[in-house]
Amino acid sequence: MDSYDLIVIGSGPAGRRAAIQAAKFGETVLVVERGRQVGGVSVHTGTIPSKTLRETALNLSGWRERGFYGRSYRVKQDLSADDLRARLDITLGHEVEVLEHQFARNQVTTLRGEAKFTTPHEIEVRGEEGEVFTFSSKRFLLAVGTVPYRPDNIPFDGKAIFDSDEILELDNLPKSLCVIGAGVIGVEYATIFSALDVHVTLVEPRDSMLDFIDRELTEDFTHQLRDRGVALRFGRKVTRVGKHPRRGCVVEMEDGRVIRSDIVLFAAGRMGATGPLDLANCGLETDHRGRLAVDPQTFQTSVPHIYAAGDVIGFPSLASTSMEQGRIAVCHALGREAHRPPEFFPYGIYSVPEISTVGMTEEEVRARGISYECGVARFRETSRGHIMGLSTGMLKMIFSLKTRRLLGCHIVGEGATELIHIGQAVLNLKGTLDYFVENTFNYPTLAEAYKIAALDAWNRIPADEPAAGK
Repeated sequence: MDSYDLIVIGSGPAGRRAAIQAAKFGETVLVVERGRQVGGVSVHTGTIPSKTLRETALNLSGWRERGFYGRSYRVKQDLSADDLRARLDITLGHEVEVLEHQFARNQVTTLRGEAKFTTPHEIEVRGEEGEVFTFSSKRFLLAVGTVPYRPDNIPFDGKAIFDSDEILELDNLPKSLCVIGAGVIGVEYATIFSALDVHVTLVEPRDSMLDFIDRELTEDFTHQLRDRGVALRFGRKVTRVGKHPRRGCVVEMEDGRVIRSDIVLFAAGRMGATGPLDLANCGLETDHRGRLAVDPQTFQTSVPHIYAAGDVIGFPSLASTSMEQGRIAVCHALGREAHRPPEFFPYGIYSVPEISTVGMTEEEVRARGISYECGVARFRETSRGHIMGLSTGMLKMIFSLKTRRLLGCHIVGEGATELIHIGQAVLNLKGTLDYFVENTFNYPTLAEAYKIAALDAWNRIPADEPAAGK
């Protein structure tokens, strides 16, 4: 039996960052990955593929230029699924190559196979050819990620009715698509296919979508979707999904309404991929969604030498936060100093248009009883917006009236996930309205919207309000 200082199960963002950090501390590390290649869901079916698909769709469809040349503008006529996959294959190849090089350079041992616990300190790994290996370690990090939630009443077939992992294997672009579930994944795919001129119907049993986002942003986002023909069916539960012999797929609603589409994407949640681990053998239990509970500061489970990070522990389930969770977990496990997880981190939704947010929403500020003021800028107010042909997009900032500090920053529109980092830096450094008013931004840029929004807020603040520190 081989022994390692740390065994990491899963090679997604949390697993790879943890493994490399431990190796840099001089520890011996084994990474076990059950997928075909290293990288986990993030590289092969989640973050990287969906964002690559988005970029390819926007480029080949000419979406970004339609503000100038009209809605009928196309860079490439008659787009096919093969056109979308070509760029995807190249991108994923590069990602895997970089990751394998990082593991090799840091002397991290990797093994393909499915791991399960046999005792709290030992695992058994079944390899590709059925061979069985046993390993022991003083410490474990579980970074196994998630798998799509697949209820028994949905007849998934990977040809007409897909989950969010299967949708990337489409043979042909459909003319119509029904997406069940208006969470982050459902919204991203619904808007990407809409940008490809697929008629999309988005179904959600709740009365709204993306409830953790500032309501003013979701209202603007919803208006944009409706304006381009996305059918939104909120507050309705799906009772049956099936296939019609001549009319593609049929989705029946509890109110009697029937949606017909070429294909269906079921994207209503994901489950922790903890089933194969035999966690009972190491003393761990999961919740009803297969997720693990951890200390939010150290990512230590109820079994002291076992840590968990990434999507398997639930919200926020972001690649960016997962990387930091993995690093912090390993530092704690090895007795090394680590910073505390930041209170505010940016949340990016790679829909069309993008949404990104950091800090408190207006609803949260009101709930805390904080006196505040908002400033809003529309991208069409910037010269860069004119150059890019943008007619939509907005940036919203929320400031405390008492301290003038930035409380939250929320963006919907082109480049939102890049622009948000300015707001993130100011917020975490406890910056104020005065920073945006007094500083100069490159011209012409979309970042200029920060100054426009700050001046909008400044104009609303009573003249007798004291400046910060006075």
